[in-house]
Amino acid sequence: MTMELSSAAQHILSQISNKATKLGDLRNIAKNIGKHHQLALELWSTGAYFARQLAILLMDKKLLSQEIIDDLDEDIQQHIPEERNQLIDWLMANQLAKDKKTVALMESWVDSPSPLQRRLFWYHQSRLRWVGQTPPANSEHLLSLIEKRIASEKPEVQWAMNFTAGQIGVFQEEFRSRCIAIGEQTGLYKDEVVAKNCTPNYLPKFIAIQVAKLKK
Repeated sequence: MTMELSSAAQHILSQISNKATKLGDLRNIAKNIGKHHQLALELWSTGAYFARQLAILLMDKKLLSQEIIDDLDEDIQQHIPEERNQLIDWLMANQLAKDKKTVALMESWVDSPSPLQRRLFWYHQSRLRWVGQTPPANSEHLLSLIEKRIASEKPEVQWAMNFTAGQIGVFQEEFRSRCIAIGEQTGLYKDEVVAKNCTPNYLPKFIAIQVAKLKK
């Protein structure tokens, strides 16, 4: 339900309603405003994509309980897939990953009834394995879950599971062949066409390219 908008919210909406609005524009606006949870709720209530992206930047992460996240999740599911994934990933990167309480929530979502929350469980696990980080001790367990579940998962969750397997395969040599085998067996993204200089999601190619980069 749309809330009655303050003059501040109306002014911001007039600035970001253009299709040419960029993420950098939203970050600059958020930087000038700072944390402002009430304004975030007003912008979120409009249902507009850019307004919701900005709202996420303005939210107070300390106020994001499981119940509130469930409400945000339900709203996000009304967007088209590309916007839906961007919004949930943006919420994770800018809010949920920055507080121990919400990190603990994400780590509990492996069996969540919400595909978006399952996506975040897996995407969070992949982010724990980026360059320079010591991989958590649960890689073998995660691979067992991926092997059992990835073929039947929703596309938005499959991507995050696949990415997690990719990160494990790149940074943990002892699991590399197993991760490559997941890609070969599922065939996920094998026929995907990627832009020049972009890394393909197909695990055998993804892992080979990223490992080669590490060895340079």
